[in-house]
Amino acid sequence: MEIKIQKDYSELSSTVADIVKHQIQRKPNSRLILPTGSTPIGLYKELVNRKLNWKKVETFNLDEYLDNTIWEQSYRYFMDENLFKHINIDDDNIYFPGDTAIWPEMSYGENADLCILGIGTNGHIAFNEPGSSFDSETRVVDLDEQTIEDNSRFFDSVDDVPKQAITMGLKTIMKSKKIVLIANGVHKYKILNVAMNGGVTEKVPASILQKHNNVEVFYCD
Repeated sequence: MEIKIQKDYSELSSTVADIVKHQIQRKPNSRLILPTGSTPIGLYKELVNRKLNWKKVETFNLDEYLDNTIWEQSYRYFMDENLFKHINIDDDNIYFPGDTAIWPEMSYGENADLCILGIGTNGHIAFNEPGSSFDSETRVVDLDEQTIEDNSRFFDSVDDVPKQAITMGLKTIMKSKKIVLIANGVHKYKILNVAMNGGVTEKVPASILQKHNNVEVFYCD
């Protein structure tokens, strides 16, 4: 699978923002699956600057920490600060796994028009850790030690990182009509290459994307 190398983080963010822009303009009531983490921050800044009409768009976030007592580290807070409070999206069209209105609805986020993904250093997508079933749906998961360590940079201490999360499953992600995977940093390239060009195995959850017929992968150092 081709990994499209971008010259820098700015180009990566702008390129993917163009994809989202065209999707929304083509279909104003698009269903989008969105990620959190460091990599999509530039994408969200670009989207805010595009002044798009989000009024009919529905968004489904990939995951959320379970029983997170630090609101500022919740993924809902992240999305509010980086995207939602800067655009004209209807709050009723914003969904997170674990919302009481839809949990434990297993069809959460199915058949999205566009899914944006990041990738973890252990090959996870959303919080589908190594060993996750390719048939997995929305569920509570225990976070891998590597994921907890990676995410500790957002907390005062590794001990503050929640140990469980609610995540969209791999089966659901694969039902998206189009998937865009983004990765930033030399520490991500090795696992990205393994996932896109190595064997398809549940030990590397992102490798399932090789079985999807409409995936684009973008990377920058």
